[in-house]
Amino acid sequence: MDASPVQLPKRFYKKVDVAETETGWAMQLDGRSPVTPAKQKLIVPTEALAIELAAEWDGQEGVINLPTMTLTRLANVALDRTPATRAAIVEEVCKYAGTDLVCYLVDAPSELRERQEAHFKPLRDWASRNHGIALVTTEGAINTDQPEASLLAVQAYADRLDDFALTGLVMGVGLFSSAVLGIAALEGELQATDAFDMSRIEEMWQIEQWGEDQEATEAVEAKRKDVEALGRWFTALKGAHTA
Repeated sequence: MDASPVQLPKRFYKKVDVAETETGWAMQLDGRSPVTPAKQKLIVPTEALAIELAAEWDGQEGVINLPTMTLTRLANVALDRTPATRAAIVEEVCKYAGTDLVCYLVDAPSELRERQEAHFKPLRDWASRNHGIALVTTEGAINTDQPEASLLAVQAYADRLDDFALTGLVMGVGLFSSAVLGIAALEGELQATDAFDMSRIEEMWQIEQWGEDQEATEAVEAKRKDVEALGRWFTALKGAHTA
């Protein structure tokens, strides 16, 4: 639930723009760069991302509702937290690869399994071919060990990313329950919204059979907004990360 307007800080600026600095691109409020919670200047690696942040800040009417500003929150994490916690973040990405959603297929009904494989197999093949991440499938909830070489490939991939791309990736793998879908969205192989839809294939099947309640619908729509923002994050970073 969003904070009450009474609790939110008032918008204190009139003009929002972007400017290039010696270390990147800054989003500016009345000519001054805001700072992160750790008091670092909010400097990002690409002009496109600075423009996206500026749009978030310019869209605040009357008050500043940071919980709704997904890209600004991601930038704060990338600057304040990711540099000191990279090893843990990389480990989290590898953990998802070890139980990756695109490897878990239902044993029945056959129509659902076919739907899963129609979407998941091309992504598994892509990850194997392009990144050396060859994952094996399993049925139902039965766990299966993934090849060590593939998990090491995921680790190496995540290690090579800059702090901004890695921050987006770990958010993506959490949203999609899949390292493969997260990497595909980061690389532009999939749109983030398409990756999200793929992650919900079994859930959507259940909805087709039994319907969906209002609370579940609202939760999905809230998550989708984060996914859409993450897609803009990945697009704005394009060409800036190392992988």
